[in-house]
Amino acid sequence: MQFLEQLKTSNPALRVRRNHALEHATLQILAEKRHPHRLGGLSDTRGFWVFGDIDPETLMQAAEEARKRLNKGEHHLAIHPHCGTNFAAAGIVGGFFAWLAMLGVKKNWNDRVDRLANVITLVTLGMIVAQPLGPKLQKAVTTEANLGELKVLEVKRMNDHGMSTHRVLTVS
Repeated sequence: MQFLEQLKTSNPALRVRRNHALEHATLQILAEKRHPHRLGGLSDTRGFWVFGDIDPETLMQAAEEARKRLNKGEHHLAIHPHCGTNFAAAGIVGGFFAWLAMLGVKKNWNDRVDRLANVITLVTLGMIVAQPLGPKLQKAVTTEANLGELKVLEVKRMNDHGMSTHRVLTVS
């Protein structure tokens, strides 16, 4: 556990976690304002990417509002329901439960088919168990809602093979 704490607070990891929180908050603010297009994001040490059709000015305003609201204590904005952390948690737990269901199965096809109902049941149970795990992992590991001195520098619009992509650059 000490290793995890050291990793979470190392400078590059902390920058990614803060940018991840800002990315989530930005997307949630755009959703609050009923932005009509689906958007996705990806964070790194220099900021975050937003994939989807949006005006750069609108994105900059949302990122600034997100930064201010997180700094005022609206930390719930850092937890996003469609974060990859949620999907990874569900996949890991579901995969583990599938593995459990197949323990002791012989190598012949009939034995494997006989276990299919058990696999489906346990994977479904695993997905249910994992639902609260993803947001908890976001809060504890993959985001940091206390942004410190993080500032939004600029938003750059790029086109990547016909897909609208935006780079949001930050600095601490």
